[in-house]
Amino acid sequence: MAAKIPVTVVTGFLGAGKTTLVRHLLQNNQGRKIAVLVNEFGEVGIDGDLLRNCQICEEEEDASNNILELTNGCLCCTVQEEFFPTMQELLKRRDKIDCIVVETSGLALPKPLVQAFRWPQIRNSATVDGVVTVVDCEAIASGALVGDLDALEAQRQADPNLEHETPIEELFEDQLACSDLVLLTKVDRVDETTRKKVETWLKQELPAGVNIVPCYNGEIAAEILLGFDAAVEDNLETRPSHHDHEEEHDHDDDINSVQLILDQEFEPKKLMDCLQELYKEAEVYRVKGFVNVPKKPMRLVVQGVGKHLDSFYDRAWGNEEPRQTRLVLIGRNLDERAIKTKIMGVLV
Repeated sequence: MAAKIPVTVVTGFLGAGKTTLVRHLLQNNQGRKIAVLVNEFGEVGIDGDLLRNCQICEEEEDASNNILELTNGCLCCTVQEEFFPTMQELLKRRDKIDCIVVETSGLALPKPLVQAFRWPQIRNSATVDGVVTVVDCEAIASGALVGDLDALEAQRQADPNLEHETPIEELFEDQLACSDLVLLTKVDRVDETTRKKVETWLKQELPAGVNIVPCYNGEIAAEILLGFDAAVEDNLETRPSHHDHEEEHDHDDDINSVQLILDQEFEPKKLMDCLQELYKEAEVYRVKGFVNVPKKPMRLVVQGVGKHLDSFYDRAWGNEEPRQTRLVLIGRNLDERAIKTKIMGVLV
């Protein structure tokens, strides 16, 4: 029987840099035929579109299963609802695939995804080679995810059995507990002392033997991301989760996304200022999308986590592509009508 296809799961909190990492891997695949499966949160496919337009190749779409075949031998597909059918379609092409990379939603628990690889229909053909968790060094240092590092450490020492973690903290801890490797991104945005403090804290939270590797702009050698041979689905018992003993978990029921598809053009500064205000007024975790800028032939990419917003022009609008502003905001109990009204208000 042919060897199982190795699958690398890339997990990490919202905006940590997972898509940037996977784009770099596709651009530097060193001849590997890689299938990338993007599990997105929300209906507007922002991350999948960014990957498919990573300027490495033309693409031809198989509309029947939402898999894009790239001319360099790679595949890219987006799954928003059913993981199993998409994996089945990929496994039909196993003779053309060297490995699979699954980029999870920033709100996904990694362990249930790995458990899916125990299903007989998948287990005989694929194995989870390793779980890579992407961690935003700047966000951790600023307390965006887990609070002030020194205060958190003091709490840990005083009471190691804290019972009042927020769902977001539990999610972050579960991602760390399932890791084979942690990539620490945005280290260039903090000083050396802060970076070392973050690494020291992370080492206390990680399973023994899990390494932390600094990563700049997603630039990491493929050999570091691939080839763990961990067969993760066979040793999940050693990767504890907050939800191991729950038949169902509904901690994140109040986390939702707001998707906006707008025909209007937006001045970048006004829109970015508006988004910054939304961070103050609502519990927004993540912003991502594309913006139609007046008199600009290129589309503007907007990405934000916490209070940090970035934007850059990635490519020209296609001839047959509608010049629309498409935004996704992810947070807690977000009011779609109020958010749309506020964003449309910058046009006045």
